[in-house]
Amino acid sequence: MFKLLKDAFKVKDLRNKILFTLFVLFAFRVGAHITVPGVDARALAKLSDNPLFTMLNTVSGSAMQNFSLFAMGVSPYITASIVIQLLQMDIVPKFVEWSKQGEVGRRKLNQATRYLTLVLAFIQSIAITAGFNQFSNFGFVKTPNATTFITVGIILTAGTMLVTWMGEQITEKGIGNGVSMIIFAGIVSRLPSGVMDIYKRYFVRIEPKDMWKSVIFVLVLILSILLIVSIVTYVQQAERKIPIQYTKRVAGAPQSSYLPLKVNAAGVIPVIFASSLIATPSAIMHLFAASKGSETWFKVLTELFNYATLPGGILYTVLIVAFTFFYAFVQVNPEKVAENLQKQGSYIPSIRPGKGTEDYISSILVRLSTVGSVFLAGVAIVPVIATNLWNLPKSIGLGGTSLLIAIGVALETTKQLEGLMMKRKYVGFIVE
Repeated sequence: MFKLLKDAFKVKDLRNKILFTLFVLFAFRVGAHITVPGVDARALAKLSDNPLFTMLNTVSGSAMQNFSLFAMGVSPYITASIVIQLLQMDIVPKFVEWSKQGEVGRRKLNQATRYLTLVLAFIQSIAITAGFNQFSNFGFVKTPNATTFITVGIILTAGTMLVTWMGEQITEKGIGNGVSMIIFAGIVSRLPSGVMDIYKRYFVRIEPKDMWKSVIFVLVLILSILLIVSIVTYVQQAERKIPIQYTKRVAGAPQSSYLPLKVNAAGVIPVIFASSLIATPSAIMHLFAASKGSETWFKVLTELFNYATLPGGILYTVLIVAFTFFYAFVQVNPEKVAENLQKQGSYIPSIRPGKGTEDYISSILVRLSTVGSVFLAGVAIVPVIATNLWNLPKSIGLGGTSLLIAIGVALETTKQLEGLMMKRKYVGFIVE
């Protein structure tokens, strides 16, 4: 990774892309520390152990703890992307039509996603502001009235749209994976404070006779992190190679090749999706906490949309598994893959072209996604279980999710840089 960065900095175009990406991420981190006017961010200290607050803070890139301009992060955009992609599955004919129009259709779908992001961000921002005000015993919002809530909602919505735009700029003019890079930057920025929290909890004001327990715990924690990093890296890079034969032999071209299908074709997107869908209903419900908080249905739903409880943990796991299958088939469309293979004059040995190839790829994708979904759900939910069993810091509960996102984005960014380096070599060869 470091050698790749060193080589990339030697190339002017890539150096500019990297520096542009760093500049945008720096601007995001600056905005993450500018508190929204009309609120007292210090009141959020009471919510530091709240599972919803912890999840929102992770997805927002640590901007929620300051209730900054970017407190909502890219969470509404992610939720809007889910909805738009679901509506393309033969639900809204217009969206289905756009999905088949190539670049033009993609632009229309992106525009629809932005409009939906605008609506979701406004609703979610008002819900979170009102909910946090109630959780902090009405000390969060300085003047709690309709005008204040709407003003804060407009500011947070504008912040979300700006962060989304910044992510798109990284994708277009930077090194790619813009939205993921925004979340990645927030996760990395929390590492120093996370280390300090563990130090204060297990080493400050600890009796000398109990110090060995803290040392053992920290060593086990470090080994667990290293083990998870190794497993995640291995699984994220694992792939199934399907052999491909070509009916027409072109001079200089290989007679056979292979189609790579990743074990976890969906990447870290299912975890981010699941986190967003858990956080959004919970935030909206906080609007009705004062009037409906004592009713049974409200208590059931509150427990259901809290990943730290048993029902919430099960729902969180189910969402991760479901989105892993869904997004894997979005990323690798078996119908289009079979169609492209047929157009290229290639085939999979012993498999009939067309429908037979589509069914074969679908069956392999289902098996791979089964392994991938269990892997993602396990890494995301095991730290939550450990937190509840051994009363660990709440921030560790989403440690698995943070690691998944950080490692996944790092691997994707590495591949992106390798691709840009390779592209430059080919372009240089053609120009020469």
